[in-house]
Amino acid sequence: MSRFVRASKFRHVFGTVAKREACYDNVRVSNNAWDSNFIAVNAKYISVNWEAAGGGAFGVIPLANVGRLPPDQPLFSGHSSAVLDTAFSPFDDNIIASGSEDTTVMIWRIPEGEFEEHQTTPLFTLQGHERKVGHVLFHPTAANVLASSSSDKTVKLWDVERGVERQTLDGHSEVIQSITWNYNGSLMATTCRDKKIRVFDVRTNQIVQEGPGHAGVKGSRIVWMGDYDRLATTGHSRYSDRQLGLWDTHNMAKPLKMTSIDSSSGILMPFYDADVKMLYLAGKGDGNIRYYEYENDDLFFLSEYKAADPQRGIAFMPKHALHVRDCEIARAYKLSNTTVEPVSFVVPRKAGTFQSDIFPLTASTHSALTADEFFNGKDANPILMDLATGSNADEAAVAAAAAAARARTPSPLPPKKAPSPAAAVPSEPAAPRQLTPAQREIAKAADQSSSAAAEAPVAKRSEPAAATPTIVEPVSTKAEPATVAPAASSQVGYGTNS
Repeated sequence: MSRFVRASKFRHVFGTVAKREACYDNVRVSNNAWDSNFIAVNAKYISVNWEAAGGGAFGVIPLANVGRLPPDQPLFSGHSSAVLDTAFSPFDDNIIASGSEDTTVMIWRIPEGEFEEHQTTPLFTLQGHERKVGHVLFHPTAANVLASSSSDKTVKLWDVERGVERQTLDGHSEVIQSITWNYNGSLMATTCRDKKIRVFDVRTNQIVQEGPGHAGVKGSRIVWMGDYDRLATTGHSRYSDRQLGLWDTHNMAKPLKMTSIDSSSGILMPFYDADVKMLYLAGKGDGNIRYYEYENDDLFFLSEYKAADPQRGIAFMPKHALHVRDCEIARAYKLSNTTVEPVSFVVPRKAGTFQSDIFPLTASTHSALTADEFFNGKDANPILMDLATGSNADEAAVAAAAAAARARTPSPLPPKKAPSPAAAVPSEPAAPRQLTPAQREIAKAADQSSSAAAEAPVAKRSEPAAATPTIVEPVSTKAEPATVAPAASSQVGYGTNS
């Protein structure tokens, strides 16, 4: 009897935790019971919801600061209540958003270099929600667009460059548990405590699809599966089994596939890698990270990373910051009670060169749209980059996006000044140059000598021939001076940045 084994490049992917000296110790994680990931990461920093007295705070740890953190770790502490979620901008590593129990969203700029003081002044404080803000999530293709969900049963879209609200999504009957953008950010899917899944057209505030989700009362999560019209959800059955569901966004009446995982009580956190079509599931309260491969409307189990320490949250590094020469296809940052541990997922390959078959083009750090273009109805897929060279695959799209950003952002320098009429244009035409008879004879003689020099062989010239002047100033001091109109003065205006 023969057994068919499905071919896959990622069947033997294995996870390896970093050594102790490469981890981050002495982390004080928030004790708040809200269901969020508690941690976010980008190519420069790690953000952790921090347990701090006297209000809400989160810590930002540079990736290079491994080891034991100082007891007086600098914090971002502008909220008056606990911070529930943070998110980094995908197009600026130093911009981070935070949502809090105090009903506000704050936008912060992380100072460059080592910052030793608490940061208390955000760039913007976004007010509009009536109850606590549970989740914040930046737009995948448009710069300065942020979504926030709240216990007031709404999702708000913000222009964080101006600090203003641009859209509100309503239609939920209970608390929103999870939000996710589609590939180009034109749609948003949500899970809710009323056990329903909804898909919104975000610019018209219309529910384009709605269907029943997981039957259990515990928290449910959702993630859009890249450029496919598919959703993956995690939740619990009515018998408290943890489930993984796969949905078609064009027909939400029932799932394409519903798989029972186990009987643990912790919420499963899903993360989808659109480049290699892999789905990672990390359970709260346990140390396991399962990973699946999506193919032909099915999810195939690949393997599992196991650890003894339970995780409170997890975040995945953006693809452009991975060690691709070591065949690292993903890196998770696992948050426990006092530590953050990097877990590297590697495809075993003997070759030490770049493996293009497991590292296709991926989303770059350049935005494809401005906030105004997005809210005016324009859509665009992410600008892609080549991980082998670090260059963008579509330089024209990058240039167009940069030009659009410059067009809507005025230059900080003053505009170029036009020359004054008196300086640039004389009030009367300049008088023609007047020569005396002696000067005219000298000029005529100079013209004749220049013509003779031009006809002579080049080898006989002792010096390079000068350009033939139309008017030659007299060399004799006995000649009368010429009457010349005064030259117009020049004026230099302000330059502008290119």
